[in-house]
Amino acid sequence: MKFVDEAFIDIAAGDGGNGCVSFRHEKYKEFGGPDGGDGGRGGHVFAVADPSLNTLVDYRFARRYEARRGQHGMGSDMFGAAGEDVTLKMPVGTILSDAETGEVLFELLVPGEVVTIAKGGDGGFGNLRFKSAINRAPRQKTPGWPGERRSLKLELKVLADVGLLGMPNAGKSTLIAAVSNARPKIADYPFTTLHPNLGVVRVGPEQSFVVADVPGLIEGASEGAGLGHQFLRHLQRTRLLLHLVDAAPFDEGVDPVEQARAIAAELKKYDPALYEKPRWLVLNKLDMVPVEERAARVKDIVRRLRWKGPVFEISALTREGCEPLVQAVYLHIQAQQKAKQPPAEVDPRFVRQPAD
Repeated sequence: MKFVDEAFIDIAAGDGGNGCVSFRHEKYKEFGGPDGGDGGRGGHVFAVADPSLNTLVDYRFARRYEARRGQHGMGSDMFGAAGEDVTLKMPVGTILSDAETGEVLFELLVPGEVVTIAKGGDGGFGNLRFKSAINRAPRQKTPGWPGERRSLKLELKVLADVGLLGMPNAGKSTLIAAVSNARPKIADYPFTTLHPNLGVVRVGPEQSFVVADVPGLIEGASEGAGLGHQFLRHLQRTRLLLHLVDAAPFDEGVDPVEQARAIAAELKKYDPALYEKPRWLVLNKLDMVPVEERAARVKDIVRRLRWKGPVFEISALTREGCEPLVQAVYLHIQAQQKAKQPPAEVDPRFVRQPAD
């Protein structure tokens, strides 16, 4: 299935049904009184977060969604039926914003979450509502209210714990295939990855985290160069960034340090908050560096980058060093989750009061 992370749709909730003017007609009852019922409510339009979906491709071509209008009121005190609702299934992580103003209206962050994105109009009143002691034969009624209409922009931000970033051919796809259940396309040419890939990394029983691989970044990505700029927003919700650097580039004259600096600069230009996220340096393809030269190569890269954070030496192809990296990432994510949990409430009966 083609990955689509942006779509525009038009939605319209149903109009309310009109009220009815009617009078009771029954044998031997000449003045039966008003019995016109109210109109039915128009159908709502809902959006539900479906964890089984991972793309907005369903909304690329079908762009118009309308709920049914409410049924008109009828005589004999019969109210109109409510219009049928419309429920739109969207991937978890979808952001719904106004297509004209750009204002964010809703965010679907929890699987199964349901939001009302357009309310149906209320039904109009029938003449039964206007009956009173001084108005015993009312002929008034009101029309149904129109339902809400909106033009929406749907934007999908992949929800992942860890994001991989780096230059094309840095080995991101190889790493995600080595540590998770994802099977992205892997080749020996740049820009193999054309859309984000998600993988679930199993650390142990009921212990896992989600990692996202986005297309490689190049210099000028924040201004639109290359492919990765289209998917940088998918990294904004991650807890940790793994910056993969090719420690053994094929091309002569290619400096891994300059490439790493260029990626960091593009992150800062795109979003300073993204640049400030925890970021670990992962030196990949060390299996292609002679054993006697590895320590010096790693030390030189770290020194020239003036890197102060964690550094990992791996070979995604041979999986050397991948297990310590996975364990460290899981512990980091667990620590972040515990730090965000509210403190447990303490029963005051077990709190020792200070002595007077």
